[in-house]
Amino acid sequence: MAARTLINVPPKAKRGEIIQIKTLISHIMENGFRSDNIGKPIPRDIITAFTCAYNGEKIFEATLYPAISANPFITFHTVATESGMLAFQWTGDNGFSQEATAKITVE
Repeated sequence: MAARTLINVPPKAKRGEIIQIKTLISHIMENGFRSDNIGKPIPRDIITAFTCAYNGEKIFEATLYPAISANPFITFHTVATESGMLAFQWTGDNGFSQEATAKITVE
């Protein structure tokens, strides 16, 4: 099942400008430490990694752990160097993988 992602990247920036990138992904998280109503452990189901590539070059990477929120909100900065695509990828337990892209124009 595809998770809902929200990405905030400025559509335009000046060359050399520092830009802020914000991402949010909706994902039902389970830390693996809880039990169901009959005492059986609920398996862990979390997003374990996030990466962002700018025109194919990785610019940001994060490893996530069970203490992460159910809908991880990640903010980071980069320098606008050239027009192109930002590619985002979230991966997690149970084969979870979600990708999204955003375009930026650098003037």
